Amino acid sequence: MAQYGFFFDQTRCSGCQNCVLACKSTKQIPPGQIRLLRFYQWETGSFPTVRVHTLFAPCYHCENPVCVDVANGALIKEEKYGAVIIDPSKAASAGLKAAWDACPYGCISFESDAPNARGFKCDMCVDRLEAGKLPSCVLVCPQRALDFGLLSDLQARYGILRDLEEMPSSATSKPAVVFKAKTQKAPLVPYDANRALQLMAKRDPLPPTFSATTDVTSVPAGIVSRNALNMKASSGRELILRTMDDCD
Repeated sequence: MAQYGFFFDQTRCSGCQNCVLACKSTKQIPPGQIRLLRFYQWETGSFPTVRVHTLFAPCYHCENPVCVDVANGALIKEEKYGAVIIDPSKAASAGLKAAWDACPYGCISFESDAPNARGFKCDMCVDRLEAGKLPSCVLVCPQRALDFGLLSDLQARYGILRDLEEMPSSATSKPAVVFKAKTQKAPLVPYDANRALQLMAKRDPLPPTFSATTDVTSVPAGIVSRNALNMKASSGRELILRTMDDCD
């Protein structure tokens, strides 16, 4: 069996969401909670070390797809490209719900939260591959943050990293993806962050903006709504909230 896969360069990604829009346009996805390609953005840290993370998250078409093992025939691992595909006749089956439970990345989405709702997922744009074209998400990336091809070729070109910060472990499922992780950036102009905060607090003759620097550097829980990666939304509403930047 051949195994094709994706490459995602987190250092190049600007969060433009062109990949998501191309996917929705190509697959004619209506507004709602169906997400063949999810794009996550979340924030960690506080001044002066705030970091914004991005993650391109289609189905990663794992080499060892644990979802297929429990899907009772609702999913198949086709052999030409290694794509994991839903059997349309079983798209509303309990097997597909079990597959979602097993998938560490939450790659299956459902049209509603009803028990018999139909499920949908990325199919690697197999129809485009058969026509000699790239998946639409890869084709439109203006920053060249995405690539696609044989997994072995991607690994030879970009390395073998399959996990980004906060992602589930790849050890069991072996997703067909290669990542390039964002690195910590050094300040262009070194400065005393504590002194900067002290100056920011002053509003003479008005009272200070804050009384202690920890008021700024310690962010209480709940202030930042998306402060961690969660790829397994408990409901369609939560999935929409966690991926709400994709112009739905």
